[in-house]
Amino acid sequence: MHAITYELIHKDKFSRARAGILHTPHGDFLTPIFMPVGTQATVKSISPDELEELGAGIILSNTYHLFLRPGADLIEEAGGLHKFMHWNHGILTDSGGFQVFSLGELRKITEEGVTFRSHIDGSKKFLSPEISIEVQMKLGSDIAMAFDECIPYPADYNYTKESTERTHRWAERSLNAEKRNDQGVFGICQGGMYFDLRQHSAETLSEMDFDGFAIGGLSVGEPKNLMYEMLEVSTKYLPEDKARYLMGVGTPDHLIEGVARGVDMFDCVFPTRVARNGLAMVSPSTSAKGRLVMKNSCFTHDHEVLEKNCNCYACRNNFTRAYIRHLIRADEIFGLRLLTLHNLYYLQNFMRRMRESILADEFNNFREEFFSYCD
Repeated sequence: MHAITYELIHKDKFSRARAGILHTPHGDFLTPIFMPVGTQATVKSISPDELEELGAGIILSNTYHLFLRPGADLIEEAGGLHKFMHWNHGILTDSGGFQVFSLGELRKITEEGVTFRSHIDGSKKFLSPEISIEVQMKLGSDIAMAFDECIPYPADYNYTKESTERTHRWAERSLNAEKRNDQGVFGICQGGMYFDLRQHSAETLSEMDFDGFAIGGLSVGEPKNLMYEMLEVSTKYLPEDKARYLMGVGTPDHLIEGVARGVDMFDCVFPTRVARNGLAMVSPSTSAKGRLVMKNSCFTHDHEVLEKNCNCYACRNNFTRAYIRHLIRADEIFGLRLLTLHNLYYLQNFMRRMRESILADEFNNFREEFFSYCD
């Protein structure tokens, strides 16, 4: 009996876009879905109640960071991540692989796992598929991720093949590790920027009894068209009856193109990170680039809300662009909170509208209308 199941509700008649329901121990969530990132057991500057109000269903937390601080044992002692952070909805934890491999010279890869130096205090640490799963079991997330090797861009064919095969062996070890009955595990497809390796990885992982599948190693610096090509071949060879998750992607254009290729789940720090830098996400019909840089002087006397007809906390309470610009320029925390709330609401609403277009077999119209404003 799988703890995580995916129910396909409808496939758009004119594209590969699909709408479904992800069933988890902490609720059922409509897909396609965007998952806000709560790296260290919190979505930066936002309370759980605010996340719930803006419509977030599943959030992502980071195994690497929680492994280092405060430690999985302490979180287990507190009753698991849901109780520790007071979030009673879905939680997905990544495996820590991406963060470990981002450390560069501070880590060493072997078949057994990865030895690395903590970015916090320089202490020596070790992660393997078994340890990563053990940590995620203690965290108690609904969805744990298999430990994988994230391939940089660019990378030559031989290295990419060797790394991808190691990811497959680590995937088997992740599956065979001791797990909880109320937690699912997703495998992660790799393959770099090579069509045959992407296909091979998707087919190999599909033969394993994972609860869902992620596509990793994309949006790591490659051109957009190459990313979409690799995504296309990856999803083509993944099972239709399980969820597909594109890791680390969260700009509206990437979300649309991911959904167009059959992706169900997304996560990214983009909406919260740019909010802290003073950027508001808006419809491209509001701004040609779909964003407002609130530090710009053109908003000094602008007494309109960030976006008309937006029902986020900032817009429905008539906090104006002029006021938010003042807060950002004055380094007031309330300014970045307002932008964070707005950006997360914008993406949740964006995904809801995209789902509605799929159910009505109008996804291609939604897609074309969006990009028509971007030209």
